[in-house]
Amino acid sequence: MNSLNRRSFLTKSAAGALGLTILPNLISKAAPSDKLRVAHIGLGGMGNNHMNWFAKLPEVDIVALCDLDEEHLTSTFKTLQGLVPNTKAKLYGDFRKILDDKEIDAITVATPDHWHAQIATMAFQAGKDVYGEKPLSYDIAEGQIMLKTLKKEKKIFQLGTQIHAGDNYHRVAEIIKSGAIGDVHTVRLWKTGGAPDLGNPSPSTPPSTFNYDMWLGPAPKVPYIKERTHFTYRYFMDYSGGVFADFWCHIADIVWWSIEPKGLTSVSAKGEKPEGIADAPKWLDAEMQFDGLKLYWTTEPPNVPGAKDRGIGAYFEGSKGTLICDYGSMEITINGETVKDIPEVPKTIVRSPGHQQNFVDAVKARTQPESNLEYARAMTMPMHLALISYRLGRPLQWNAKKEQFIGDAEANGYLSREYRKEWNFIK
Repeated sequence: MNSLNRRSFLTKSAAGALGLTILPNLISKAAPSDKLRVAHIGLGGMGNNHMNWFAKLPEVDIVALCDLDEEHLTSTFKTLQGLVPNTKAKLYGDFRKILDDKEIDAITVATPDHWHAQIATMAFQAGKDVYGEKPLSYDIAEGQIMLKTLKKEKKIFQLGTQIHAGDNYHRVAEIIKSGAIGDVHTVRLWKTGGAPDLGNPSPSTPPSTFNYDMWLGPAPKVPYIKERTHFTYRYFMDYSGGVFADFWCHIADIVWWSIEPKGLTSVSAKGEKPEGIADAPKWLDAEMQFDGLKLYWTTEPPNVPGAKDRGIGAYFEGSKGTLICDYGSMEITINGETVKDIPEVPKTIVRSPGHQQNFVDAVKARTQPESNLEYARAMTMPMHLALISYRLGRPLQWNAKKEQFIGDAEANGYLSREYRKEWNFIK
């Protein structure tokens, strides 16, 4: 997008800059020269979802695809050709070439978790806005660097918490914020499932179509084992944090939206390593203490009404009643009566035009979107701390203002990790 077209593109969204809601049915189709030029980095299952979502937005032109697995790259390009038959998207095996391309306005990132923060930070520095998959970062330090760089470069970021855009979460937040269940003092979160038994396969030679050294990137150098890469990478602590890290933000999101927990003081987590080579938790239970709030995470549903049939959920306990929800439903119980809504509570939160559309609107208006970086970092941080407690096998005390553990050098050592020198681009 040249400077003249960029000005035209942004001018057309002046209403968004003034804080007006842009509704999908009011957005006219943009001329090709005015489209937001987007590149997708990481083309596994979620990366293909990104491409499908953005390909359907009339203001977006997908101009590049990137993956270090040639088979992923070729397959996804064929899918794009089916969606956009006249596509002229360029194909890359190295994301740095995407960042060097001045004609690209924004990127989406759906790489393995240990690359999320570094690619996003480099994109901010390269003048690009970012739609990034969750979890936000591999550790606390990466999130700090991301936020500092975003503010310095005045960029836009949306975390890929697509459920945030749904009406159910909007309504839950409205009801809790209204005070209908009183002051919330306890929240119970859960997600069933954990790291599986991946066996004990032996190292082998990486496929010639797969750039394994770049895939490892900042993570420790280890011999190639297929099960450590692609989808099952998430069950290894070198790259992610298992089911806990994968799903935390999807359900913790409604807690941070509804009651904005502050002043975390302690975290205690326990769990079990799975059989086989994986080392992310087979199960993990955690307790966290905030100012005026106790938060629990369990791998199995808690023993509360309505939880046992929900594989993921949140249970809010307030001074006047309770609310249980998952992605698409909720039940409120007050004075022994259970209802699915409280019509008397007005709709006070503007509904989303769609998570990806919200990002595009934010880029045009130069305002931060729904799942912005500052919000996402605060919501993600307790997840990182619980994993540190799990790894150390003991409770930890936290100084929220300094963002450090109190009197615990060993625990503070896990707030950041040293990158492999040749793949250290931001620290």
